[in-house]
Amino acid sequence: QVQLVESGGGSVQAGGSLRLSCVASGITNNRMTWFRQGPGKERVGVATIFGISGVTSYDDSAKGRFTISRDNAKNTVYLQMNSLKAEDSAMYYCAARTPTLRSWSDYTTYDNWGQGTQVTVSP
Repeated sequence: QVQLVESGGGSVQAGGSLRLSCVASGITNNRMTWFRQGPGKERVGVATIFGISGVTSYDDSAKGRFTISRDNAKNTVYLQMNSLKAEDSAMYYCAARTPTLRSWSDYTTYDNWGQGTQVTVSP
């Protein structure tokens, strides 16, 4: 049984940093992706890491500010977020899927989701 548990969200001022964690169980060598969803908005892929190769990709809004990484020994994926902006405020979700040719940012292709962790950035 797959289980994803996020933590690390909170409230920070603009320019601050947060590190989100996602502890995964029941899966290996999957693509792991961080999504976010603001109120009334669609779920958007922020960053992804492919389990086998460790190759990463980012949404343009995250490039240069966010870093996704994984610790295989701890079965944990991290999202380090620096230089946070008010528009980064959202619920952040960790998701996992088996390899597919579909775009990593297509949230409909993910079967496994965490419960989410809230990030609030004040101006």
